[in-house]
Amino acid sequence: MEFDLAWILLGLPLAFILGWGASRLDLRQLRAQNRDAPKAYFKGLNFLLNEQQDKAIDAFIEAVQNDPDTSELHFALGNLFRRRGEYDRAVRVHEHLLSRGDLSGADRDRAQHALALDFLKAGLLDRAEDALARLEGTAFEGEARLARLAIFERSRDWPQAASVARRMHAAGQGDFSTRQAHYLCEQAQSQRAAGDNAGAVALLEQALAAAPQAARARLELARIAQQAGNSAEALGTLRELRAQAPAALPLAAALFAEIARTSGREAEVLELLTGYYAEAPSLDVLDAIVALSASEPKAIPGTDDSRMWYLRHLEREPSLVAAAKWLAGERLEHEEFHPQIQAALDTAARPLTRYRCAACGFEARQHFWHCPGCQAWDSYPAKRVEEL
Repeated sequence: MEFDLAWILLGLPLAFILGWGASRLDLRQLRAQNRDAPKAYFKGLNFLLNEQQDKAIDAFIEAVQNDPDTSELHFALGNLFRRRGEYDRAVRVHEHLLSRGDLSGADRDRAQHALALDFLKAGLLDRAEDALARLEGTAFEGEARLARLAIFERSRDWPQAASVARRMHAAGQGDFSTRQAHYLCEQAQSQRAAGDNAGAVALLEQALAAAPQAARARLELARIAQQAGNSAEALGTLRELRAQAPAALPLAAALFAEIARTSGREAEVLELLTGYYAEAPSLDVLDAIVALSASEPKAIPGTDDSRMWYLRHLEREPSLVAAAKWLAGERLEHEEFHPQIQAALDTAARPLTRYRCAACGFEARQHFWHCPGCQAWDSYPAKRVEEL
């Protein structure tokens, strides 16, 4: 059979025409897809700017379907799902990104961080902690450590929290010495509850070594010493507190009074408290002075009537709390109405005796080292609301 060269000459132009037509067809389709994807993207962006999140999500889903390889659209979609509280859908989007083999290292870290945020917002703390731990050594390391620290604090895992705080302190992410002292104090509190005072003292001494200026450890050491019947040691620890952290002394006023009564050192303690009160007036210190001067009326000249201290306080600054306490021991012209008047004053003064968080404004009847509202440390001043 002879090979006919004419067929080749006829076939070459035909193949060229078919190839050219196919390329034009693919080019038109690609252009159409490229037009559709930006159109859907900008439509979603417009909806997002107009706070129409439902329509924005639909537009971004359409854009992702048109171009499933675009990672930015996946990130936008996942963040929208998280903001709407659809955490399971946000997790699926970010897990899909992490499963892709063509994802760059930076985008992989970004997707891992976004996945950790999904778990955090959903309250899945164990899965969030695992996702955050994988961000060590990445650009998100600092944020991840802060988030892990918050998780360990919420779950009261103080040893793990201390470990993360030490790494952050060593990395220059801030001064975490005071916070580490609080973690040790929290562990000491658990030891005391279990009856292990020796273990508690050891932890509190570690806390003092970590943050000598922190007041909490000295207060706890003084309480343990007082409970053990060692009033001299307890008083010495509180003297150190006055030297190292005088602003926290109102928190120790009641303990000062207890030590004075059990050790028979009312005059000495009263002199200490009146000296501090002269420098920095405080309602708690005032109550301790009144209580001690009532049992030791001649320890300080001019204190025959212990309640006169409330009047002296009123001369320095107006105080509904001090006025109500002074009036409680007075006899009125119409004494039959005294109970009603006193009850009204006490009710009005009660909110003024609370403590208030300086970070979030959460008020409580007791002083907190760790705010139950915003989780901030050392955000409660040692003074009552009326004194702020």
